[in-house]
Amino acid sequence: MSEPVNPEDLLDFPCHYTFKAVGSGAESFAAGISAAVGRYALFHQDAVNIRPSGKGNYQSISIMVRLENYQQLTDIYAAMKEVSGVKMLL
Repeated sequence: MSEPVNPEDLLDFPCHYTFKAVGSGAESFAAGISAAVGRYALFHQDAVNIRPSGKGNYQSISIMVRLENYQQLTDIYAAMKEVSGVKMLL
């Protein structure tokens, strides 16, 4: 039987990490995700990738940041969950 894995041990900090979110096609969605991530981590605009769906109803946004600790990771995911229009976080 294997020992339980502590989620904090899965990443070596500091590290680069890409947050991904899928949500509504509205411009406010991408702005909201960027703001949520920006509250806890600095990132350059070149680290942001936005891709609309074929019909434009949805979009995905990926943002690469440098994480210093596990708490920063959980804070960013919690902030992204609060953004209006979020369908999925990866």
